[in-house]
Amino acid sequence: MYPLQRRLIMRIKQLRTEHEMTQGALAQRAGLARQYVNRLESGQPDPSLSTLIKLAKALKVTVAELVE
Repeated sequence: MYPLQRRLIMRIKQLRTEHEMTQGALAQRAGLARQYVNRLESGQPDPSLSTLIKLAKALKVTVAELVE
């Protein structure tokens, strides 16, 4: 796993936890499958830009804040 990918995973988990959201709740708000969010947080798929936009909107942050 690349350092940037690891940082993105940690950031998604951090923001999800701060918003007191489960993986299922995040997935629902982002229009994604819960299994995909689970795999994403495990570092398996590399998310596309459109997926990052969906996640950022669901977490009420900008894409820049998501990937910082």
